[in-house]
Order: sequence, then C-alpha cells, then structure tokens
Amino acid sequence: MKWLTYLILVALLAGGFVFYRSALKEQVRITDAIAKLQSRPERDEEGEQQIGKLRSKFDSKAAEIAFEGIILTFLVAGLVGLLFVTQVLPIVAHRFTHVIYDSGEMVDADPMRDAHSLVEQGNYHGAINAFKAAAANDPLNRLPWVEISKIQRVHLEDPDAAIQTLRHALEDQEWQIQDAAFFLFRLAELYDEDRQDRATAAAIMHQLIDEFPETRHSANARHKLHEWGLV
Repeated sequence: MKWLTYLILVALLAGGFVFYRSALKEQVRITDAIAKLQSRPERDEEGEQQIGKLRSKFDSKAAEIAFEGIILTFLVAGLVGLLFVTQVLPIVAHRFTHVIYDSGEMVDADPMRDAHSLVEQGNYHGAINAFKAAAANDPLNRLPWVEISKIQRVHLEDPDAAIQTLRHALEDQEWQIQDAAFFLFRLAELYDEDRQDRATAAAIMHQLIDEFPETRHSANARHKLHEWGLV
C-alpha cells in the first residue's frame, strides 16, 4: 500500500510536470507571436485585435502555469513528507533509541525476553537454558527460576524436576524474606497438588512459620494449614 501511494504521487508529479512544461512552451510561443506582430512597420486594426487576443491568451496561460506550479509544489511536498515519515523518521528513531539505550543511562532490555519468546515457540528446553542464563546475569531475581519450574511442571509435565529446580534455587542463593517465602510456598504447592504429599507440604508450611515468625508469610502458612485441617 505504501509503494502504491509512492507510485501514484510520482505519476501525478510526472503528469503535472509535462503539463507545466507544455504551458511554458505555449507561453513562449505566444510571446514570440506578439513580438512578431508588434515588429511590423504598419499595424492595422486586425493586427491589433490579434495582439489583444494573444495577450489575453498569454494572461490565461500565465494563470494556468501559476496554478500548476502550486499543484506541483504540493505534490512534491507530499512526496517528500511521505518519504520522510516512512523512510527517514524510522531510521532516525531507531538510531536515537540505540544511542539512548546503549549509553547505559536507560534501563536495559528485559534479559528474559528471548526466553519467553522460546516458550511461545514451544522450544521449552531452549527456554530453560535461556532462563538459566538470565538467572546467572541477575542472581537476586527469582523470576527465571520460577519460570523454569513452571515450564517443567506445566509444559514438560515433570513436577519432580520443578521441585528440584526450586530447591536448587532456594539453597543456592541467600534470598530476601519475600523471595524465600515465595519459593517455599511454591514447593508446598507442588508437593500437595502434584505429588499428593500433604505431609511434606505441611512440613514446609511449618518451616515457613519457624523461619519467618511474626510476618505475613507466617500468617499465610498458618492459614494454609488451617485449610488443610492440620492446625
């Protein structure tokens, strides 16, 4: 559609330019004809009438040339504007974006973007490797490990691998309270729902209560034990 617009504008420009040149040539021809009539040593009434008609035609042609010049100006401006918006501006914006982001003054792009893209493509093992790379680049970010366990549980239907992933993440890093509690809750969920091992899930809830007393995490663990009828 964009190239069709270009072609239409170029065709209009070409046609307008042809008419413009034709009008200029006609104006020159009229000027020459008037000069010849005026150069005659004797001019009769008929000659004066011819000169008058030619001058009227000259004025009409001048108005036509002016109008066609305005149209050509608008067409050229439209074509240049379209080229700038569709071709030049995107290049400038792209370069400007790279300058900003490459300067280190802006936030880096999501390091897990490629991993999420691989998940959407169904390349789950490739996505796991990408998430592991993201975890290595940002050790205090729990999300890569959570995404890996989700892939193993949901897409690969391997809850045991998901449990091992969360245990590895939990034991391999000294996490903040909210992150450690999150991992423990997910572990309990996997044991309870996938392994049908509520005893281990309850033990994890008690671990939460013991490690994080007087916190909302402890309260949530007590609430879960109450739901299970184990309080």
